[in-house]
Amino acid sequence: MKSEPTLLVIDDDPEVLATVGHFAEGFGFKVVIRTNARAALAELAFLKPDAVLVALRMPDIGGLEVLRAVRDLAPACQVILITKHPSVDTAIDAIKLGALDYINKPFDRERLGGLLIGIRKSIERRERLLRVDVDVAKTFAFQGLIGRGPAMQELFDSVRRFAPHARTVLVTGETGTGKELVARALHTLGARPDRRFVAVNCSAVVEGLFESELFGHQRGAFTGATDTKMGLFEHADNGTLFLDEIGELPLTIQAKLLRAVDLGEIQRVGSVEGRHVDVAVIAATNRDLRAAAADGRFRSDLYYRLSVIEIHIVPLRERREDIPYLSAVFLRESSDRLHRPTTGMTAAAERMLLHASWPGNVRELRNVIERACLLSDGKMLSERDVQAAMPGAAGTPAPPVLDVARPRAGSPLDQDIVTDAQRAQVEHALQEARGNKAGAARLLGISRRSMYRRLEHLGMSCARSGASKRAIRGTHPN
Repeated sequence: MKSEPTLLVIDDDPEVLATVGHFAEGFGFKVVIRTNARAALAELAFLKPDAVLVALRMPDIGGLEVLRAVRDLAPACQVILITKHPSVDTAIDAIKLGALDYINKPFDRERLGGLLIGIRKSIERRERLLRVDVDVAKTFAFQGLIGRGPAMQELFDSVRRFAPHARTVLVTGETGTGKELVARALHTLGARPDRRFVAVNCSAVVEGLFESELFGHQRGAFTGATDTKMGLFEHADNGTLFLDEIGELPLTIQAKLLRAVDLGEIQRVGSVEGRHVDVAVIAATNRDLRAAAADGRFRSDLYYRLSVIEIHIVPLRERREDIPYLSAVFLRESSDRLHRPTTGMTAAAERMLLHASWPGNVRELRNVIERACLLSDGKMLSERDVQAAMPGAAGTPAPPVLDVARPRAGSPLDQDIVTDAQRAQVEHALQEARGNKAGAARLLGISRRSMYRRLEHLGMSCARSGASKRAIRGTHPN
């Protein structure tokens, strides 16, 4: 945990600010004091407080409105209300809206101290749980794959058992399940881990060049063959050749591939001499090759040769118990790589990840978490961050990448407060960056693309065309 969690105190009473500020510093907090609630909300993106103490009654906006806005703008932040005239109804409203608690004036130092200790412990517990999650997740990692559930544990056992002896293996599974990782694990744990691992995606090779790519060619063998070229089989000699998406391989090449797999014999295009290679062949596909062989779309003899050992990877939707462990590791990796402040995610965000359909499997989960890290303004990924990072359903675009409060029926004032705070944040960032939108985006901790979307949403799209800062400031209501 950072040494000094930040406590934002909002009150128009200087005596309260001085008392609470000095007292909280004694509990190891970095204290920021503000007398204007609306201005304080505008600074949330920069202050990034861990907790807020706010007076229930303020001249501009009240503590409950601040609580609602903080809940939307910084969902991981805890809020305590300060009140002179406590009532049961106020307490119930505050707790329902998500307040941690409330304290009375004059302050009971023992109670306030207990609340501050509780806040520190909750921050420590949250970050400790994240560390445990990542550490625990890594205990279930195997050669780059992560899985605690029985399906993945069985897969790991199969790889360990077959790797030392495997010469041909067929790895099956949907797109994004980690077929290449399984292939690399078989190579690493195999008899020749120090030799080359050569990977080729068959779906990315131009059909007319398959033979040349796999087996090589002699100079002058065809138009454009200005030099003799070694094929991938020769390049992988004494090592492993990984043929990804082998179901895309043309039937005309499959007979030659069968000879290479069966006898270790290849022939360069344009050559009359055969060459011997010693290669372990691992093939992967997201197709049903058995059905394709039955229909004549894939050579049955090649299928049976490749599938001497067949390893299947189940889709992510069938092993949802692994999602929390994958998410913890991906979040830490993305946060470190992208230099983001994100340290965890809310329970609502975790539930959304757990129940998504994941047609793109683990690869899609990784990409969604990486996008959510880029979109998030705070330390915790919220449900809204994850939703914005998800691909759109049924071909529709994903939701706009905005940190905007959800409208609540009957509370237009709350929405106006949040929108005003966001507008003020953007204005302040643009001023600090001297009108440079990329610089302002960095200050806000969002991507440049998100910055443009936010400008449009807030009615500040004039900034895109280089309008003056005065024109931008003019969009803010007095």
